[in-house]
Amino acid sequence: MTPVDTIRTIETFIVSIPREVPYLGPLRPGESVNSKGYVVRRGNRSIYPTTDMSVLVRIEGESGRIGWGETYGIAAPQAVKAIIDELLAPTLIGRDPGQPVVINEDLYDLMRVRGFFGGYYVDALAGIDIAIWDLFGKNVGLPLATLLGGRRHERLPAYVSGLPKATLTERCDLARAFVDKGYRAIKFAAAMSDDGVVREMAALREAVGPDVDLMVDLHWKYTAGEAIRLIRKLEAHDLYFAEAPCQPEDLEGQASVARAIGVPLALGEEWRTVYEYRPRLEARAMSIVQPEMGHTGVTAFMQIGRMAQAFHVDVIPHASISCGIFMAASLQAAAALQRVPYHEYQHSIFDRNLVYTTGEMDCEAGYYIFPEGPGIGVEPSPRLFDHVVAGG
Repeated sequence: MTPVDTIRTIETFIVSIPREVPYLGPLRPGESVNSKGYVVRRGNRSIYPTTDMSVLVRIEGESGRIGWGETYGIAAPQAVKAIIDELLAPTLIGRDPGQPVVINEDLYDLMRVRGFFGGYYVDALAGIDIAIWDLFGKNVGLPLATLLGGRRHERLPAYVSGLPKATLTERCDLARAFVDKGYRAIKFAAAMSDDGVVREMAALREAVGPDVDLMVDLHWKYTAGEAIRLIRKLEAHDLYFAEAPCQPEDLEGQASVARAIGVPLALGEEWRTVYEYRPRLEARAMSIVQPEMGHTGVTAFMQIGRMAQAFHVDVIPHASISCGIFMAASLQAAAALQRVPYHEYQHSIFDRNLVYTTGEMDCEAGYYIFPEGPGIGVEPSPRLFDHVVAGG
């Protein structure tokens, strides 16, 4: 069959959008910004940029239509850009964007003998994959959710992620403000709980009342035994889920935590393929999976979501730093899955970066509003290109 379109060009752009307050909140004692603009958070020993950084992918077909993708690029985005520009882009010229799954599988195989099933290589695939699905949708005039089998949800509940204020009192005030706006779920970051995680949970519960779902992100900072002891204390304050209790590579620890606590365990923002999810699902290491579209792309996101459904596990997609392109793809894909009680809402990123996309995507009164139109439903606005890094 003759393709409707073929791929003509692939371009990548490193985007860096300034922030007044760094991701996760103001700097803590002992934290400082290094010469490259990164800060290491002492609470979880992880490195973060002080701007919103990501990698944007533009794929143009012979038709002249353009597909847009975006991938996780918050640390050394030049690595992802180089993988796309040097390895992936040249192999895509002339391919049919109407075969996104086939293309994704072919690209995945390219580096099979060199270590390929995690990290920046798969992040690069994610950005390409989203752009190809977007171009496919535009070529046939259908939204991504329809291409993936149909939209099951007209809107998705959003949980407020993070309370980036300096003091516990300010964080409680911010939580109450979101509840007043109609939000009914809030997650706080243990890495920023200077007064103690249990005290923070208790204060937030008192601030928002009994009818709001409260979650905690433990940022991989505990051993399994420490996590079990902590989560059991948090259960007294009606914890909705605990996220990322111990190091990602500690499969046995994750499973032991899941068996020992009385609330759902949520895992998966750092995993990119079904091959990482499958052993955890088989071990019953979690009851909520959190695929991150900027890591997975559409194809792997849906594979993970379908596999989770087979294990009767809920999907609550993760949402990290994004200029809005992979967020639109995440909402479209989540709309096509059954068991999606919430989608993460990184308000300090999503709200301020809406001006960098065109489309109807929004989040208000506790719910995401899906983008409309073919493909992922949004495109970069001209303003976004004011923040492209020189040489990126």
